[in-house]
Amino acid sequence: MMTPYLSVNNVEVIYDHVILVLKGVSLQVPQGKIVALLGANGAGKSTTLKTISTLLRGERGDVTKGDVQFKGERIDQLTPNELVKRGLSQVMEGRHCFGHLTIEENLLTGAYTRNASRSELKASLEKVYHYFPRLRERRGSQAGYTSGGEQQMCAIGRALMARPSMILLDEPSMGIAPQIVEEIFGIVKDLNSKENVSFLLAEQNTSIALRYADFGYILENGRVVMEGAAADLSCNEDVKEFYLGVSGAGRKSFRDMKFYRRRKRWLA
Repeated sequence: MMTPYLSVNNVEVIYDHVILVLKGVSLQVPQGKIVALLGANGAGKSTTLKTISTLLRGERGDVTKGDVQFKGERIDQLTPNELVKRGLSQVMEGRHCFGHLTIEENLLTGAYTRNASRSELKASLEKVYHYFPRLRERRGSQAGYTSGGEQQMCAIGRALMARPSMILLDEPSMGIAPQIVEEIFGIVKDLNSKENVSFLLAEQNTSIALRYADFGYILENGRVVMEGAAADLSCNEDVKEFYLGVSGAGRKSFRDMKFYRRRKRWLA
């Protein structure tokens, strides 16, 4: 991989001073790349993103070992507000739009860290509407009455209003229709290639994440158990068999998958 734009270095995280959640996690995101953080529910993906964005403290979590660096500077002691100003934004799992505000009002809240003029805000809104034309159509609608896909687009668009150079995207496919998921991932790819926005995305949908990412890490029980180029992970027999649900003999049954989980070679 290239020189890391973001690096997580041997990080351990404990909740409530007792529960060890991350166990020496290290990963890197090169500038201008999409990196996928993969794994089952409870593997530690969201905790990893919140460690980077320093939102962990609000959930009684503490980094007890390691550090996080962005653009060559340590950031794990900064506030989320300071990180946004430095160009690092997070889109939380579950979208978290302000339901009583319109789509456009939600988007404008994303620019609160900027001392932007009215014309600059208008230009930023136009850029968001260019990538998310569906939001332009719903700009006057209350966010709480829009679809899950539209709320996810709104959450990503709100992050873009801060003009980030990197976005942490947590479970963008959760609870959204497959065709809308494809649309959202296509927009992420466009933002990456046309706006040079780097992405670290946590995702349970391994198949779609590896199609759009450049590199991937697989988390199991708070540890990185496998990493590699997205194309290589897609072809890896272990990944295909367990995470993609297929093997040389075709799709495996749930019973077979449970058996395979017990014998995974990389955790032996």
